[in-house]
Amino acid sequence: MTNLIQLQPTDFIGAVGMMAIAVALSAWQRLNLERDLMIATARTTIQLVVVGYILWFVFDLKHPLAVLGVIATMLVIATLETRNRIGKTMPHELWLLGGSILTSLIITLTYTTVLVIRPALWYDPQYLIPLAGIVLGNVMNGAAIAGERLMQMVQSHRAEIETHLCLGATPEEAIANYRRAAIRTGLIPTLNAMMVVGVVTLPGIITGQLLSGVNPLDAASYQMLIMFMLAFSTLVTTVLVVQGLAKQCFNAAAQLVLPQS
Repeated sequence: MTNLIQLQPTDFIGAVGMMAIAVALSAWQRLNLERDLMIATARTTIQLVVVGYILWFVFDLKHPLAVLGVIATMLVIATLETRNRIGKTMPHELWLLGGSILTSLIITLTYTTVLVIRPALWYDPQYLIPLAGIVLGNVMNGAAIAGERLMQMVQSHRAEIETHLCLGATPEEAIANYRRAAIRTGLIPTLNAMMVVGVVTLPGIITGQLLSGVNPLDAASYQMLIMFMLAFSTLVTTVLVVQGLAKQCFNAAAQLVLPQS
C-alpha cells in the first residue's frame, strides 16, 4: 500500500476553490446562501486547524489526563448540542442527557478496548479519541431525534395519554407506545447507514484509512467494528434518554406535565 500524500498549503487553497465555486453557484441561482457558505468554510477551517494542533499535542504527550480531557470536552459539547436540538425544557434535562451519553460512551469504549482492540495502553489516544468522537457524534444525533420525537408526541397526544391515566393506567403504561416509537425513530439513521455501508456509501473512517494506505480488508474490519459500536451505543443512549424524559413528563401525583418550549 502507498503512503498518504501530504497536502501542502497550495493544495489547501485549491480545495477552498471548491467552496468559492459553490458561493458563485449560490449567487447565480439566487439562493442567498453565500454568507452561510463562507461562514461554514471559515469555521470548518479554524475549528479543524485548532483541533489538529490540540490532538497533535495530546498524541505526542500520551497522558491519560490529556486524553480524558479531550473526551470530556467533546462530551460537554455533545450534551449541550443535544439539549438545544430537543428544544424543550424539562427538570434536570441537561444532567439526564449528559449522564445517558456518558454511560453509553463508557460501556461502549470499555467493551471495545478490553474485548476487541486490546491496545497496549487503555488510554492510547490513537484509538480512544477517534472512537469516542465518532460515538459521541452518532449518539448525540440519535438522542436528539428520539428526545424531540417523544416531546412532540407527548404534546400532540396529550388527550390520549390523560385518557389512559383516567382509566387507571400507570404513567409508564400511558406513555409506553410513544416511548417505544421515539426510541425506534432515534435508531433509524444508524440502521439506514448500516444497510447501505460499503454498497452505496463509504463512511469517513474507511475512506480515511484507505487514503492513508491501510489495507482495504483492515479498513473494512474497523468500519464493521465502528458500525456495531454506533448501533449499540445509540440504542443504549436513546433508551436512557427517552426513559428519563418520559418519567419527567409526570409529577408525583401521576399527572401529565407538559414540557416548556
